[in-house]
Amino acid sequence: MRTPPEGYPWSRFGQLEYTDWLDESMSWKNTCYIGDWSFLWQHRITGPDALTMLGDITVNSFAKFALGQSKHAVHTNEDGKVIHEGILTRFGDEEFMLHGRGGFWVRHYLGTTDYDVKLERDDWFILQVSGPDSVRVLEKVTGASNLRDTKFMWVNSVKIAGHEVWALRQGMAGEIGFELQGPMAAKQEVYDTVVEAGQEFGIRKLGARTAMINHLEACFPTIGTDYIPAIFDEDMSDYREFFISSMPAFAHPAYIAGSYDGAAISDYYRSPVELGWARNINFDHDFLGRAALEEEKAAPRRVMRTLVWNGDDLTDVFASMFRQGEHYPFMDMPRDQRGFMWADKVTAGDDVVGVATSRGYSYYYRQMLSLCTVDVAHSEPGTEVTVHWGKPGGPQKAIRATVAPAPYKPDRRRADLHQA
Repeated sequence: MRTPPEGYPWSRFGQLEYTDWLDESMSWKNTCYIGDWSFLWQHRITGPDALTMLGDITVNSFAKFALGQSKHAVHTNEDGKVIHEGILTRFGDEEFMLHGRGGFWVRHYLGTTDYDVKLERDDWFILQVSGPDSVRVLEKVTGASNLRDTKFMWVNSVKIAGHEVWALRQGMAGEIGFELQGPMAAKQEVYDTVVEAGQEFGIRKLGARTAMINHLEACFPTIGTDYIPAIFDEDMSDYREFFISSMPAFAHPAYIAGSYDGAAISDYYRSPVELGWARNINFDHDFLGRAALEEEKAAPRRVMRTLVWNGDDLTDVFASMFRQGEHYPFMDMPRDQRGFMWADKVTAGDDVVGVATSRGYSYYYRQMLSLCTVDVAHSEPGTEVTVHWGKPGGPQKAIRATVAPAPYKPDRRRADLHQA
């Protein structure tokens, strides 16, 4: 286990807490929150070959991709393991914006081809406003009468504090939500305006301590937390060198802790099927990793589920801190804040049947939850398994757990906004 470098992305949410993490974690169920994801990278992709190029390295279909539409774009290697992923929006016939690390993969790939495509870094802010009252807050600040007409995963142009802003309807908390996007110079004024307007609705600023709990409850697996990008094999050495030269903070291969003891870094790679993204994969085009994913999608070996950890067993983990002698590793609340992948071994009897990640406490459900990539044979909700909390060669606590659906919280992202 290594300590993440200074400036690691999950430290960029802002303060750890604004009210407190318990209060903030209720916001996307009861009112709404505003959270800052502006640390994500944006790349503008333009040119007559842009759509063809994107199809060649993306599992998604682009047979239907209208102006103003967004997709969760997933890039895989030859083995069908995820390299990067992010949100891709089409703003013109030959103009796209890609959020996340995928832009670096596109840039590297373009260097090995002769596509007529131009890629440029852009500097946008990304502010999430999510929760049952989010649409009312944004109607107040934008005055937009058509905001409720916005379809899921489409953008709408609005004006906030005199600034033209794109409002992408998505909802990373599994609730109604919009992602506000625009030039970084306008960020603070837009942020302050939304916060002020949201006071009457009980809006909360989302701090770093609880920001990723919504990903856990709503099942949004995250790079570096639930899987390691498939860039550490020998055939990816050129890309890895390019990526690290672009992002020196990621010079170390991974920050991994927990009881699961992978024999190789590739044991922490995941496919879109294992991460619950099988619906994104479409075989109407050729792409890197297609053959491997055709086989896996037809007969999955592992799938994504939620685990509900046993509360009585968990108390012993905390109690060990008050006993003399060796104790179990500290279990931070609501989840670990150091930004690495904590991967715990999951067993059924003597067999390892899965890997638990994103362990976190849901104050709303009063449960300790985790995501889990688990063997299909043990994936039925209600199945009893055991999570091993600790580290290889050190004290480990066997914690009973129950398999549950993923997402654990009902998905309300696509709710009819006219009824909200």
